[in-house]
Amino acid sequence: MAPRTARALLCVAAAAALVAKRAPLPRSITRARSTIVMKDFPQPNVFDTDPYREGSRLSDRFKTDLQAGDKKKKVAIIGGGLSGLSCAKYLSDAGHEPTVYEARDVLGGKVSAWQDADGDWIETGLHIFFGAYPNMMRLFKELDIEDRLQWKVHKMVFAMQELPGEFTTFDFIPGIPAPFNFGLAILLNQKMLTLGEKLQTAPPLLPMLVEGQEFIDAQDELSVLDFMRKYGMPERINEEVFISMAKALDFIDPDKLSMTVVLTAMNRFLNEDNGLQMAFLDGNQPDRLCAPMVESIERNGGKVFCEKPMERIELNEDGSIKKVVLRGGEEVVADEYVSALPVDVLKRVVPEKWSTMPYFKQLDELEGIPVINLHMWFDKKLTTIDHLCFSRSPLLSVYADMSTTCKEYADDDKSMLELVFAPCSPIAGGDTNWIAKSDEDIIQATMGELARLFPTEIASDPRYEGTMKPRTFEGGALPELPDGAKLRKSAVVRVPRSVYAAIPGRNKYRPSQKSPIDNFSLCGCFTSQKFLGSMEGAILAGKLAAEVVAARAVGADAPGDKVIQQHVIDEAATASPKKPVGCKGRTAVAFGGGYTFDQAIKRELEGQDAVQLTPLN
Repeated sequence: MAPRTARALLCVAAAAALVAKRAPLPRSITRARSTIVMKDFPQPNVFDTDPYREGSRLSDRFKTDLQAGDKKKKVAIIGGGLSGLSCAKYLSDAGHEPTVYEARDVLGGKVSAWQDADGDWIETGLHIFFGAYPNMMRLFKELDIEDRLQWKVHKMVFAMQELPGEFTTFDFIPGIPAPFNFGLAILLNQKMLTLGEKLQTAPPLLPMLVEGQEFIDAQDELSVLDFMRKYGMPERINEEVFISMAKALDFIDPDKLSMTVVLTAMNRFLNEDNGLQMAFLDGNQPDRLCAPMVESIERNGGKVFCEKPMERIELNEDGSIKKVVLRGGEEVVADEYVSALPVDVLKRVVPEKWSTMPYFKQLDELEGIPVINLHMWFDKKLTTIDHLCFSRSPLLSVYADMSTTCKEYADDDKSMLELVFAPCSPIAGGDTNWIAKSDEDIIQATMGELARLFPTEIASDPRYEGTMKPRTFEGGALPELPDGAKLRKSAVVRVPRSVYAAIPGRNKYRPSQKSPIDNFSLCGCFTSQKFLGSMEGAILAGKLAAEVVAARAVGADAPGDKVIQQHVIDEAATASPKKPVGCKGRTAVAFGGGYTFDQAIKRELEGQDAVQLTPLN
């Protein structure tokens, strides 16, 4: 046994002995009243891993055997989210001439952001960068922007549901290798699970480590709850861990989420020493991430355009793309075409001739999940945590005080919380369609939750009924708090169709980047790649699509077709061709994005996705 592994096992054994004796471990609990200041940590070693080396080999291919030389192709990429920009970046690295056509006036797709009338940045989502994001880490290195990641201490922070105002942590001890560091972090925490529950949880997860991806993929037909009950895991693991994990991974409750998603994430985190260490971007995504990608693309001969929405795809007799027509009549003619559209938008523009092909027919099984992102500015500084926090709230997924975690938004006197409101629809397991609710309803509900999370700090404010309810802290009742922190401003960003809904049985329908059309490829985090619906998945999917195009140009090897389910093939054989309904409207939601709603946006959403605005009884 290697000395490093032996030392790790000794640490785990010692921790188990401590837990068995119920030894006090005060560092596993952090009170909300503690004084917190922003503190960044050195970049962890995320490079000495097999996934990083694998991602690096693919990056290197674009400058070696995939170099275009005299076989340069003109490539039109429809969509300027992370996946489209990634595809363009790597195609330009290979010497091709990509042009990105983005419908909106901002780049980034699901990581887009914009400024409000006060100059404050409004982000589509709260985005966290993990050490186990190998292609993202490699991209930051290639762009020379690694210093823009603000790494936080290696731990997970959970709000205590039954102890309002208190937090508990999984602390990862430096020097302990994976997977022992994860096991030790769980053993050292005495607030969430008993030792017996921890021991009961471990055996069902062992096949994930031993059998790897084959076992993980085989669990896609099971929800998280189905998996738990099939393998005899304690019910409390759902309440204590899986609810927060499921809502953080896919904005969805465990009874609706495929276990493959949870196992995929856990497999990454359990196999990489620093896989679960988290970082925040040091500012807004358009300037700090998208702009360097655009600079790289343009420096290598590519182009990126905004406000260029697509009208339709026109085909040749053989079914290949003849041209793409933009609104206003501009025609785009290229050698290769790549769709970087969200799956819900792509389904609306698939040409009639393609609609009965099994490859495109399987897209009917995929749809985006709704989510809401909140920004809430307070008139006082909350003594929050310099980290991401898993709220374990019925309404909230994760949140962070961006005035503490992010340099651009730093404020020593006032807090700005960014929160993910989920689940917010029936498909995600919710019993209320919050997308259809008013901003006021959403903020009212959230303020009640925040009064529980911060019982000694959020003001008892008559404007928000939930803040006037009785509160407790450390087991005792609290008086009303009229002088606490008051909400001075808020923004509600609805994303009616975000990442694809990873409900059980859907993974097998995710298409390969290579399509049956000779000059057409797909990217986007919904396409087939092992990092699911995430920023890492988007970057990798764009990279894989670029590999397909670049390899085809020079006759090199590239990933092939993915097997399509037989029932899809059978249904496609008898299906009637469908004319594309097209992508109507001019607002962000028309193009698969998120935005603060007004009447114009609601009208557009009602016209093309009315189910999102249907209230539930």
